Amino acid sequence: MKTIIYVDGYNLFYGCLKHTRYKWLDLHRLFAEQIVHAQDPGSRVTQIKFFTADIKAKIASNGQLATQAQQSYHRALVQKYSTSIEIIKGFYSLEKATLPVYKSPPDKRDSVDVWRLEEKETDVNIALTAYRDVAKNTAEHIVFVSNDTDLSPALQAIRDDFGSSIKIGVIIPIRKETTGRPPNAKLSSYADWTRKYITNNELADSQLPELIPTNRKPIKKPEYW
Repeated sequence: MKTIIYVDGYNLFYGCLKHTRYKWLDLHRLFAEQIVHAQDPGSRVTQIKFFTADIKAKIASNGQLATQAQQSYHRALVQKYSTSIEIIKGFYSLEKATLPVYKSPPDKRDSVDVWRLEEKETDVNIALTAYRDVAKNTAEHIVFVSNDTDLSPALQAIRDDFGSSIKIGVIIPIRKETTGRPPNAKLSSYADWTRKYITNNELADSQLPELIPTNRKPIKKPEYW
């Protein structure tokens, strides 16, 4: 069964990878070989589409090092999986905003100026890309790695328009060993199957080699990762 996996990079990072040693993640090993294969051994993953955005060094904890680390990671994925992993980028918007101070009940008269960082285009890119893939008959089985409610209209549209001709899976990128945002029941309501967590062992077993060979200088895992 032709399968395409759509990975929400923002959700994956904040749900599973932030403050861990698992950032050098082999997406194909984790999602195609471990999770999706276990859910449906008949699945044949033809492509993983990784939706992300370039971080802004001026607000990253590690500044320019963070930008370089992310670039190395993207290069490593494409180098190792040149025909099966595609990186599709949105962008981060950093804007000044005035928001109420956190208290209950909220009071707009008590507000402060803040910097608001938002990732743009990712949800729309995932939704349009998945719908077009199904419409073009390039996939029989689509798998979303996300916990974002904003994707539920896309899943509903695919289910309404294509019915049982397309199989839908959802992987919630939350580590089993932690407590955080609960799994999104709305996404699961349109899916044929849902994996509600990712384990630390799965993440640990799905790391890229520390050196990725190229025709020139090898790509090295960032030291602080």
